[in-house]
Amino acid sequence: MIRSHIFSYFICLSVSFLSLSRPSFPARNIPDYVTVRTDPADAQNATWVEFSRFLDAGKGSQVSGMAELKKYFQHFGYLKIPDTSNITDTFDTQLESAVITYQNNLGLPVTGKLDSDTLSTIMSPRCGVSDTKHNKNSHVTKHFAYFYGKPRWVRDSPVNLTYAVSPNHTIDYISPQDLRMVFKRAFSRWAQVIPVNFKEIEDYPSADIRIGFYRGDHGDGQPFDGVLGVLGHAFSPQNGRFHLDAAETWAIDFDTEKSRVAVDLESVATHEIGHVLGLAHSSVKEAVMYPSLSPRTKKVDLKVDDVEGVQALYGSNPNFKFSSLLQAEDSSNSGIGLKTRLPKWTISLVVGALILLFCTG
Repeated sequence: MIRSHIFSYFICLSVSFLSLSRPSFPARNIPDYVTVRTDPADAQNATWVEFSRFLDAGKGSQVSGMAELKKYFQHFGYLKIPDTSNITDTFDTQLESAVITYQNNLGLPVTGKLDSDTLSTIMSPRCGVSDTKHNKNSHVTKHFAYFYGKPRWVRDSPVNLTYAVSPNHTIDYISPQDLRMVFKRAFSRWAQVIPVNFKEIEDYPSADIRIGFYRGDHGDGQPFDGVLGVLGHAFSPQNGRFHLDAAETWAIDFDTEKSRVAVDLESVATHEIGHVLGLAHSSVKEAVMYPSLSPRTKKVDLKVDDVEGVQALYGSNPNFKFSSLLQAEDSSNSGIGLKTRLPKWTISLVVGALILLFCTG
């Protein structure tokens, strides 16, 4: 009986150690939201869903429909295709180069192949702004990036910018009051770290930043594509246009909005405001300025990478304490390290003890 209890104890101990030793980040698989539906209203167009057929494809592969994948890479700035009517389904040298650049830009393992990590990211909903419109000098030591020319709002400090939501291009299932509150919170996150003040006004045409919800081709050369796919886009300073895809199921509370394809409005708004201020996409997955966002995911807190990037443009808000943000991220990272860096000898010790106990039984 005692030996049985000891054996059970070691079993539990070994499971605990094995659990701690597993990576805290789960393996990336093809997202289930693109293949599983519980509500007919959630059905989406097949924007990037069919890309799942390209899993593990590499240079020399030929898969029907790969021409569409090439158009994806062209759209986001990774491929130059002069004649889109003559695109082949062959995974050629140009596509391999595009995949490698994509993997570098988005902080993925650089394999040059359409592995599960890469394909999962490609198929994820994302911002419509190109990943390659950044200043070429911005990636020397940093992960954040800027638009070409490093544009910013040229105003006397502190910068005062106005914003307004279009009265004609909006959504009716979120109240105007709730919409205003979401955008106010999103703008305030950036105002807390830089000397820029944002004020909502009623006069939409005269606002510095003009927010609207649009469907399909809405006249700016960047048509939306329906549910998921591209979620929104914004233009660099001092343009001020900030557009969201009206076809999405926008949510401000996932407890209330049950749709499998619901997208958190504040997360996307916070991201697009970064573009409005002059930031391009970051390769740091945890950063707000990372280009993709899965459905039913909230990502609103600015990370060190976001703050360093925007402060290089506008300076720091005198009331912001960078040390507090660094401590918060260091604390978070140390917690992750505890789970992912457990010495291998602990597992070996437990396994050895189990074998010894079993053999002497």
